[in-house]
Amino acid sequence: MSLTRRATLQAATATVTGLVLAAGLAEAQERHPKIREAIRALRAARDDLAHAAHDFGGHRDDAVRDCDRAIDQLETCLKYP
Repeated sequence: MSLTRRATLQAATATVTGLVLAAGLAEAQERHPKIREAIRALRAARDDLAHAAHDFGGHRDDAVRDCDRAIDQLETCLKYP
């Protein structure tokens, strides 16, 4: 086998291996996409509440705290397969 052909084959093998590993990593990171989506939504809601011009009838502080607690719980859930 020529040196050029061997180098091309090695490069192709490395590329395929990298793609397989990247796909596996992406799958592992997206194991619970709905939970990750919920975390993003809760963070956005928390920011809206925290920066709102009013206190929602006195419920803002409790709502912000509850969002933080929910985010913490969901992040804990992500630690398990």
